[in-house]
Amino acid sequence: MEKKIVKDILFLSQVSQLASQDDLYLARDLQDTLLANRETCVGLAANMIGVQKRVIIFNLCLVPVVMFNPVLLSFEGPYEAEEGCLSLVGVRSTKRYETIRVAYRDSKWQEQTITLTGFPAQICQHELDHLEGRII
Repeated sequence: MEKKIVKDILFLSQVSQLASQDDLYLARDLQDTLLANRETCVGLAANMIGVQKRVIIFNLCLVPVVMFNPVLLSFEGPYEAEEGCLSLVGVRSTKRYETIRVAYRDSKWQEQTITLTGFPAQICQHELDHLEGRII
């Protein structure tokens, strides 16, 4: 189900709680909301739709990837980027990494590890920041 985008900075500044299998429904809500905002959005975190759980979604090429309890394992190649966010007005500068490695659980609750580079890595890092209550 498509959800409204949260813009409350106090809510977004909170660290998200671990997701459980009871939270698997969030994959569909995040996919529906990402699709509804596809012209201006390439990724979302669950707190952006009002749920303080560690779940994100982002587009990898044309395929949406949902990550439950993602953990950044490694990163390399720092660079400066400018990013916008559906929850905020305008763009901001931030430090990102060209290549990252992330462990997570997928929508079937299976453990996965993925290496991302370039723009998908940047999107994933932005959403991971949301889970930590970091607002750029």
